[in-house]
Amino acid sequence: MEYIIIIISAIFVNNIVLAQFLGICPFIGVSKKLGTAVGMSGAVLFVMTLATIVTYVIWQFLLVPFELEYLRTISFILVIAALVQMVEIILKKVSPSLFQALGIFLPLITTNCAVLGVAILTIQNDYNLLEGVVFAIASAIGFALALIIFAGIREHLELMKVPKGMRGVPVSLVVAGILALAFMGFAGIV
Repeated sequence: MEYIIIIISAIFVNNIVLAQFLGICPFIGVSKKLGTAVGMSGAVLFVMTLATIVTYVIWQFLLVPFELEYLRTISFILVIAALVQMVEIILKKVSPSLFQALGIFLPLITTNCAVLGVAILTIQNDYNLLEGVVFAIASAIGFALALIIFAGIREHLELMKVPKGMRGVPVSLVVAGILALAFMGFAGIV
């Protein structure tokens, strides 16, 4: 039951993008095409899950025993940067088209505060390793859900007659706000 609450909370109630406003840069930057949104979601899922595992192990078996907790943020950022480099190398080799489509936004996962935020929230919420992994996967699914819904809406908006002053970024920001309000409807479920 505890895991179900973590999953529902991370995906809907405390969605990392729409409720906690982390990862806004890739949310706005990679949501023009549905294909790139799906690719970015997969990359974030992989990096977020692996980063949570590695940072949890570093926290529990290195930083806490040696009283080096003050190095948490810098060590977590180094882990995330290394994992993003690994994802870049893999994508460049396995799917060059997706690598080209993601462009500058793939390295931006390094500075994606959602990945760092989930790693830190796992420690702050006192999750064990399994709970932390479930939380990371659910948070990544919530990120993907928000990104894919937003990309679908933005692709649909390209086909509609939007007033000239609202085209592009203005209408995207309005839609993002409405989407965040819609997710507020899940508040109180858990």
